[in-house]
Amino acid sequence: MMKALKGLYIVTPDWDDTDQLVQATDLALQGGAVLVQYRHKTADAALRSEQAAALLQVCRRHGVPFIINDHLELCLALDADGIHVGGTDASVAQVRAAVGADKIVGASCYGTLQLARDAQAAGASYVAFGGFYPSRVKKYDFKTAPEIVAQSKAEIALPVVVIGGMTVDNCQPLIAQGADLVAAISSVYMQENVSGAARGFAALYPQA
Repeated sequence: MMKALKGLYIVTPDWDDTDQLVQATDLALQGGAVLVQYRHKTADAALRSEQAAALLQVCRRHGVPFIINDHLELCLALDADGIHVGGTDASVAQVRAAVGADKIVGASCYGTLQLARDAQAAGASYVAFGGFYPSRVKKYDFKTAPEIVAQSKAEIALPVVVIGGMTVDNCQPLIAQGADLVAAISSVYMQENVSGAARGFAALYPQA
């Protein structure tokens, strides 16, 4: 499932309004997003469960995989399509063992190629690099070198996701190096025309 995915990967903002979140996600999917990650760093367990269940239904309607950030129990309880883990979360190997062979397991590799090598060896489905640019949502204490995309594509047999301040313009050099998926939060969710913003990213992958 992961190998075929190319295009816009939307990551949810920390919105407590479930209706607003679901509506914006639906619009982004109408615009051509190919993967959705539920990420809400400040929600309590009840809100996370409510929002993730609602978003799962939206993704099912659109036939798009739904990934949960960090929360393994929630992923398993909802039978979501996969999970994304960062450097401080459960290890890729632990998560892969828990979800089984058929689920998507994404791994944040920041700006370090060795983390991507390790993630591949541990059973990751894709590797994510970033941030590349200043982000309105995530605060990075480093800047990822753009050439890591080409280096990863040359060495690691996994799809590459790029994240961190992505816009339709600034992600194009990374796509040219082989980035399979562009992950965006504010450049989609915080735009007046959400579906139009998503279409702008999707158009960068005309063969997808």
